[in-house]
Amino acid sequence: MSELTKRIIVAVIGAPLALAIFWYGDAALATLVSVASAVAAWELYRIAREAGYTPIAPLGIVMAAVLPLVVHAQSLGLIRVPFTVPVLVLLATVIVALFVRTPAERPLGAAAITLFGVAYTAGLLSFAYALRTFDYVIGQAAGTVVVVFPLLITWATDVGAFFVGRLLGGPKLMPSVSPGKTVSGAIGGACLAVLVAWLYHRHALIPIAQLALTPWALIGVALALSAVGQLGDLVESQLKREGQVKDSSQLIPGHGGVLDRLDSLLFTFPVAFVLLRWLVIPVPG
Repeated sequence: MSELTKRIIVAVIGAPLALAIFWYGDAALATLVSVASAVAAWELYRIAREAGYTPIAPLGIVMAAVLPLVVHAQSLGLIRVPFTVPVLVLLATVIVALFVRTPAERPLGAAAITLFGVAYTAGLLSFAYALRTFDYVIGQAAGTVVVVFPLLITWATDVGAFFVGRLLGGPKLMPSVSPGKTVSGAIGGACLAVLVAWLYHRHALIPIAQLALTPWALIGVALALSAVGQLGDLVESQLKREGQVKDSSQLIPGHGGVLDRLDSLLFTFPVAFVLLRWLVIPVPG
């Protein structure tokens, strides 16, 4: 079976499943984010070990899995997490590293990469849940439309960058990190992102989610999400280059690992949440 065939099969199965989970939201989405965060953390720690670090992987994976569930529980009002909890988690991780890592294994570095793994995966990915439960969102359809918005912008950027980059070529965007990416591709991806954002805004955000952006705000949001999505891809490429691995894992046939699929979204989800909170205008019903 060719790699392209594997990619198509995974997309045909995965896309409807993801949309269904976005639709139901709540515990289903929190569980998806929890599992994805745990797997992504495992992959990140695998890369870190190849790069010579010694993360406390079991601890980090558990924390990455728990964090989205805590966000879900807090959104339901079941618990309240005081601001002191992150500080206590940091201290606890350093103490654990003290006992499970020798000085030669750099316990402080182990604690740092462990906490980074949790923040980079679960911390950023939890914004998908936050988008689904956005302040102005009412109803399952509206919530799904909002959380899909950064997904579509990311997809449009990838498609535009791929085709324009292959067509025009030209100077490399960051050859030391990702030799295949070009400046023309980045610009092409941004242009397609703006077009897709305009169409989605007109046919989904306004009529279904009853949310609107001014024309200039819409262009700015689309360009910002396109840019940070490409930066997210470059960041993961840098991490893999440091660990000298091609893919974060081989869990997804034809696609590599979970982190390979989420690298851009880890950046676009939180930025989309912040920008929409600042700029969105509720449309009167």
